[in-house]
Amino acid sequence: MRLPRTAHTDRPWRIHAIAGDFRVEDVWDLPTPGGPDDLALLVEQFANGKGDPVPSFLGRALFAIRWKLGALFGWDEPADGVGGRVATLRDRLPADLREGPRGPDLASLPFTSVYQTHDEWAAESANRTMHGVLHMGWVPDADGAGGYHGQMTVLVKPNGLLGAVYMAGIKPFRYLGVYPALIRRIGRDWEARRAGSGAV
Repeated sequence: MRLPRTAHTDRPWRIHAIAGDFRVEDVWDLPTPGGPDDLALLVEQFANGKGDPVPSFLGRALFAIRWKLGALFGWDEPADGVGGRVATLRDRLPADLREGPRGPDLASLPFTSVYQTHDEWAAESANRTMHGVLHMGWVPDADGAGGYHGQMTVLVKPNGLLGAVYMAGIKPFRYLGVYPALIRRIGRDWEARRAGSGAV
């Protein structure tokens, strides 16, 4: 389920002080029911996922088109990435986060981890069009029954007019072909993990 931006901005996440110049693009509830200490399981699952990051025909087609356009126009050159065109957000971390767990990089998408805490994980990616942050938070269920689940937020900092046009152009495709398949996959993988571990 897509959530209002306030579902992210109203929580006391550490990312606010680190990426205050990024805008909240999307916030999603994740179908990952668990206990208060399960964010690390979600991060491990998400970061180490094998195969297609978005397992749908439309999602695969969109990613294939995106990579071809990136190669054609030179959007994804190393010089335009983190540590090139933009500095890593790790340079902004306060001492406790910099010295704490960094978290895993993603296996199937070009994101590198920035930091991980008990209830937050952030990873970043950059190219010629934008600098983006994927933020996973672990939040209590709304019913107050003691359960928890994941909340995924995408934050972006477009690179000038090119970035603004690019983000506007891909928006409908993200909602139609990317997010629904991605969230379904997260839910399926989570349930498979729970079934395999005997969790109830």
